[in-house]
Amino acid sequence: MKLGRYSFHCSMADGCRIPRYKGSVFRGAFGHALKKVCCAVRIKDCLACLLSERCIYSKVFELRPHRSDNGRPRVAAPPHPYVIEPPLDTDTELTQGKNFDFNLLLFGAVNEYLPYFIYAVEQMGGQGIGRRADGKRARFKLKKVTAQGKVVYLQGEERIRSIPPTSELVLSEPHPANGTLTLELTTPLRMKWSNRYQADLPFHLLARAMLRRISSLFAAHDNGEPALDYKALVARSHEVKTVESRLRWLDIRRYSNRQEQALLMGGMVGNVTYQGDLGEYLPLMEVSRAVHLGKQTSFGLGKIDFTWQGEIR
Repeated sequence: MKLGRYSFHCSMADGCRIPRYKGSVFRGAFGHALKKVCCAVRIKDCLACLLSERCIYSKVFELRPHRSDNGRPRVAAPPHPYVIEPPLDTDTELTQGKNFDFNLLLFGAVNEYLPYFIYAVEQMGGQGIGRRADGKRARFKLKKVTAQGKVVYLQGEERIRSIPPTSELVLSEPHPANGTLTLELTTPLRMKWSNRYQADLPFHLLARAMLRRISSLFAAHDNGEPALDYKALVARSHEVKTVESRLRWLDIRRYSNRQEQALLMGGMVGNVTYQGDLGEYLPLMEVSRAVHLGKQTSFGLGKIDFTWQGEIR
């Protein structure tokens, strides 16, 4: 699967207040700006629009369910082909002139539409984020966009420079490996099991989350699900033991424009250490580190990292 990672370097034109976790603010403003840039007919229901099959906004935000050969939905909600990684500092005040960066990850064919996303972020800056003291949104300026250490766009040039090629995200060949793995949850991991949000993470739940995320992403934005023995991988994941868990639940408050109310969007943060025969799960870990895990990944939730100590045979 194609993976593009683009860094947007910005500067505040106004000062404002903003939540400690900024993912929902960036995601909401980005969605409104992209629709304003792309929508030709200005109707609310994208799925009822004649142009939805060709519309970039629809391809990103209003994905249609995949269907099996009998016409029934196979995946109720295909994963979005993007992730916004917001600034991870906990500052709630962005002063005028303050610089900040955020990353945009794009999966699959939508990488071809990068100029639209860059233009949408410029428009997003003009519309503003957060709240100023007078209640209005605070504007920012997009200074430049970089990828793989190269400048893709520079303010004032009004053109896109050469775009570095995307990387190819693949599952490497697994090898037997026994040892310990420490998982770091950089942003809250939000996931359900037995219809309940979980506050701990036995390895079999992690394995299920990785398989679900990878299979759905590759099915929606690549050439189909990877050829994996899902049932066997889940069954063997129960043999991996939790050595130490330092996880805690962190609640995040966000405002939903659709529901017109404040919502809690919490998840697990911290780290947990596992021990066992982990070799066949390491390729899943590598891909999951790149694409995030769990629910609300488009907000930047579910960002993980890990360290591995052991012998690969």
